[in-house]
Amino acid sequence: MAVRTARTAWNGTLQEGTGQVELTSSGVGTFDVSFPRRTADAAEGVTSPEELIAAAHTSCYAMQLSGVIGAAGGTPLALDVSADVTLTPDPAGGLRISAIALTVRGEVDGLDEAGFLEAAETAKATCPVSKALTGTTITLDATYES
Repeated sequence: MAVRTARTAWNGTLQEGTGQVELTSSGVGTFDVSFPRRTADAAEGVTSPEELIAAAHTSCYAMQLSGVIGAAGGTPLALDVSADVTLTPDPAGGLRISAIALTVRGEVDGLDEAGFLEAAETAKATCPVSKALTGTTITLDATYES
């Protein structure tokens, strides 16, 4: 199976330093990271590990849901997936990702609402990124759009 690579170059202290995350395998870009921006309400043009996890989770989940819908006899016409990744203080010290809220809106042929909702839950449980994030509370808000 495929191996994908990213790298980060960091300079300076935690609070005053900056870094750049490079998506090495795809070559699609290099993005600035900063700890103060990571924990602030406004990202101000700087990404974070949590945003990158949200991106990974939404794309993985959309692919998995598409496959589960197909296996159930449906055809996904449009899937709109978002993820809110919450970073909080860890009682044991430092920070932790405490929750991920997935939201999906799906337009599907060949499945009714109950079939779509079942597929959505199955995809949440079986998507490789969800599996990698075991131990983090992952919720799902799924809406079937006819």
